[in-house]
Amino acid sequence: MSFRFWRRVRLAPGVSLNLSKSNASLSLGPRGSKYTISPRGNRATVGLPGTGLFYTVHDRKRAGRGGAAPGPSVPQRDRLKLGFFQRLMTPAEEKRFIDGIRALNEGDQDAALSALEDARHLLDAAWMAGMIRLRREEFDHAKAHFQYALNRPADLGRLFAKYHIAAQVSLPITSDIFAHVFPRERGTRLVLVEIAQIEGHHADAMVHIERLMEIDPTDPVVVLSIAELALDTPDDRALMDRVVRATAHVDNDTPVDTAILLYRGRALAALGLPDAAIDVLTLANRRRKDRPKGLMHQIRYDRAVLYDQVGRKTQARREFERLYAEDTEFEDVRARLAL
Repeated sequence: MSFRFWRRVRLAPGVSLNLSKSNASLSLGPRGSKYTISPRGNRATVGLPGTGLFYTVHDRKRAGRGGAAPGPSVPQRDRLKLGFFQRLMTPAEEKRFIDGIRALNEGDQDAALSALEDARHLLDAAWMAGMIRLRREEFDHAKAHFQYALNRPADLGRLFAKYHIAAQVSLPITSDIFAHVFPRERGTRLVLVEIAQIEGHHADAMVHIERLMEIDPTDPVVVLSIAELALDTPDDRALMDRVVRATAHVDNDTPVDTAILLYRGRALAALGLPDAAIDVLTLANRRRKDRPKGLMHQIRYDRAVLYDQVGRKTQARREFERLYAEDTEFEDVRARLAL
């Protein structure tokens, strides 16, 4: 079951290129999201629309890490507009990569895509072409580019680093909680998971989830992804058990944690452990400040349903009444109250 209380937005709905005296930064993402690069480390800040909340992830690694080729430094003025002599020494496909990024910056998406696909044998060009195809919801073309980029994941990001361009995309994993993805294996697989879910290809999504769990089984975005994917098939007891084990370490520290705890509670309920599920949902309900109202309503609704199932009728009734007072159209609360 997916979150009904968050609006799904289009993938990568915005593209911009930011130039400064010291750096060049390419950003893709919805309003409310930004990525900041500084000598002290990268900082990704994401807003949860309609809540006034922001979710920030600090990355102490510099933008050029991840196997960046040392190569000759390119002067700032030439990073996106190679001079005559620089073009003589630059491989043809790299010229087209730069042409594509420059066209993207100038708002000519068609020219950008043409140039990047001319250079699609370069991993970073293929990755960026995939993002443009993704934005157009041309999923088959996008998948082909991303799958090619995964042929040598350790080399992803090298060309961006060579020209001092930082690329970042914000995409929804289950809701208005966004994952920050970069031209790296993790980000590429998260995008492919999202495409597979949109297309209803559960098995394809699980292939990438399995690899993401190998990379970092504690990554909250990955945990949230596998939990959402698994809850599409609540009758699969092995998957429910896996969700319970994958979420065992989660504390209720952030809105992301709260969402994960909701899925943990649902998995426990699917395994026939309603009392344990109630305990988890009660933990999730303890922190309401800075949590989306819809999320808290869903947690309380799920708990009320479980109260009713285990015979705690008075507590269930009380919770349903409170939910009705706050949102008369939430789920089937009216029917449960016989109104």
